[in-house]
Amino acid sequence: DRMLIVGTGETARIILQRILWSPNLGFEVVGIVDENPGIDEFLGIPVMGRPEDLPRLIEDHEVDEVLVAIPEHGHRAVVRTIGYCERGRVSIKVAPDIFHSITSAASIDDLGGLPLVAVRDYTMRGYLLIAKRALDLAGAMVGLVFLSPLMLLVGLLIKLESPGPVFFIQDRMGLDGKPFKMIKFRSMRADAERNGPGWTVDNDPRQTRLGALLRKIEVDELPQFINVLLGEMSLVGPRPEQPHYVEQFRQVVPRYMERHREKAGMTGWAQVNGMRGDTSIEERTRYDIWYIENWSIFLDIKIVLRTIWQTLARKGSGD
Repeated sequence: DRMLIVGTGETARIILQRILWSPNLGFEVVGIVDENPGIDEFLGIPVMGRPEDLPRLIEDHEVDEVLVAIPEHGHRAVVRTIGYCERGRVSIKVAPDIFHSITSAASIDDLGGLPLVAVRDYTMRGYLLIAKRALDLAGAMVGLVFLSPLMLLVGLLIKLESPGPVFFIQDRMGLDGKPFKMIKFRSMRADAERNGPGWTVDNDPRQTRLGALLRKIEVDELPQFINVLLGEMSLVGPRPEQPHYVEQFRQVVPRYMERHREKAGMTGWAQVNGMRGDTSIEERTRYDIWYIENWSIFLDIKIVLRTIWQTLARKGSGD
């Protein structure tokens, strides 16, 4: 379909970029219309005039659809723009300018003929929540049974290598922003946090030699099966952070606290897509929110299988 876009603001920019990047959507943007056309083009598309020029532009360019992307404070301008299009046989759509700042899962609901913008649809409820918990219990029990010989060996090696406890227990932020005690195999010296917690980096001098290997092949995470059995974590979900980091990130990362709408996970959508280590917190958050908004039991199974495959592949390649 041939389309005209009305507006040159942030919403119009996001919509135009999406169309230009996704030719499979089937739209050809022939031009831009704006009330104050001070530019000749917008993202490479010609600015053809003002809203009052729409009847002529629709006819001259055989336009099929007009998309109005004017800021919401200009609602009168939106009404006028729709009026300019009424004489042409075109489809008219209005993009609320809040869409770019809310959610990728926003949709339009109907309430007795009144359109409502649905900004959040909580998918994990009822029998679906039971199904996720069943998968967690089954996966955690199978993991503990089959991996118990390895876990016993790791515990013994930790005790032999350095003084201190086998497990490292640390506060992490979980469901609804509530802290819980996350269990890991100790991979650092027992006094590693005597000066306070810190972000673990590659070749961290606080790590033991065995601990560096455990972290590399992610065996240090296996005790979290216990957290899953206790209902504090899930097999799949956003990876939990320490409370003091959460307080920092929530101030600067948009929608960061939405990660806590679900239980923290041993693995997650962000992790199987390469969002590990020192990757951007903003990018990881986008992946986590996408997972929450698009959750299904089949997605969880896919993530678990990809995690197993990637872990085995890393061990096999020596990475």
